[in-house]
Amino acid sequence: MNFIKLAIASVALACAAVPAYAQNTLQDILSGGVLKVGTTGDWNPMTMKDPATNTYTGYDIDVMTELAKDLDVKVEFVPTDWKTLVNGVVSGKYHMTGSASISPARAKVAGYSDSYFSLATVPLTLSKNASKFTDWADLDKPDVTVAATLGTTQEKQVKQFFPNAQYKIVEAPARDFQEVLAGRADAHITSNVEAYKLVAKYPQMMVVPVSAPKAPTPIAMLLPQGDQVWINYVNTWIKLKTERGFFDALGKKWQLSN
Repeated sequence: MNFIKLAIASVALACAAVPAYAQNTLQDILSGGVLKVGTTGDWNPMTMKDPATNTYTGYDIDVMTELAKDLDVKVEFVPTDWKTLVNGVVSGKYHMTGSASISPARAKVAGYSDSYFSLATVPLTLSKNASKFTDWADLDKPDVTVAATLGTTQEKQVKQFFPNAQYKIVEAPARDFQEVLAGRADAHITSNVEAYKLVAKYPQMMVVPVSAPKAPTPIAMLLPQGDQVWINYVNTWIKLKTERGFFDALGKKWQLSN
């Protein structure tokens, strides 16, 4: 009898040691009828917020809307910014994020889904600087200022790629490309996905014709690190949607390749 009591007590202690979210994320979504997704609303064409209507559009928005549809729940987009994106998942503010670059730093505290596409980093400048900046080395000079947005992958990359240049790190809702447009920075770096959208929107900007993009990086969704059940579900969904051509069709819709 004592052995049975000891065994029950051991199981109870083991269960108590597991964080509640690690067991309950999927069940929380299904029972609550809502999938909460953290999104920044400032990454064209992935997630774009319309302040007038407080609504979102973009590749990520379509992905999460489809996931919620297959879960048979509603989707709720929770506003966040790049510097708090990971914290929102860790604290349970939302069940997951949209697309985010996979990085060792983020993986220390948050989980990732399988990747469903990749991007790389390119620099942008004003078209009037076409003869001045023709490759990466032209930007790595003491008299050049390169901008990046706080909390993004590019914040770390700008210091790695341009050790001799000056940096201007801006905090959301400001964006790094705005510093270039305003003349407060000579260039900024961003994903090739966003770069061509910016050039189309702002004709005075150009992608620096570098010999090759840097830092090819897989993209995935951030998830609670300890919740393998939820991670497995999302990965199964990604695999199924990939096989059925969902991501390919969505990539064409939002012109993710150039």
